[in-house]
Amino acid sequence: MSGVLGLLKGLGVTLGQLPKKKVTLMYPDVQPEWPDRYRGVHKLMPDLCIVCNQCARICPTSCISLSGTRGEDRKLHLETFDINFEICILCDLCTEVCPTEAIQMTDTFELAEYNRDAIYKDMNWLTENGKQHALRKGLSLESTEEAVEQNNQLEGNA
Repeated sequence: MSGVLGLLKGLGVTLGQLPKKKVTLMYPDVQPEWPDRYRGVHKLMPDLCIVCNQCARICPTSCISLSGTRGEDRKLHLETFDINFEICILCDLCTEVCPTEAIQMTDTFELAEYNRDAIYKDMNWLTENGKQHALRKGLSLESTEEAVEQNNQLEGNA
């Protein structure tokens, strides 16, 4: 008798789930919607970077490396910016410490590769990831240009 009762109880749970909304996505055709503060792969706006190295210094895994040169205007300009996503823990510390918000997190999460060297991303890939993120979110790329313009105005006033 207790076996039949257990069967009916289990069947009741199963039947109770049928009218509920399905949560399964047909991935990769349908992408998940992530919250605004989701910490995915980084995007970089090289025009905003002042090569202060704060992101590289605060990184707990030392996965960020960058370099820059001083231009004729006596400002540092970014030359290389690399992140080794093999050891990056996506902790968001580098974006929090950046004074110009040149590096930010996106909702990109797919980094599967067949070889480890491909997980080492450079400045060009990070910049392109930012453009792809803006297209997915329906954001205008002009907002990035406006941020660069505002940063230049602030530097001019200082």
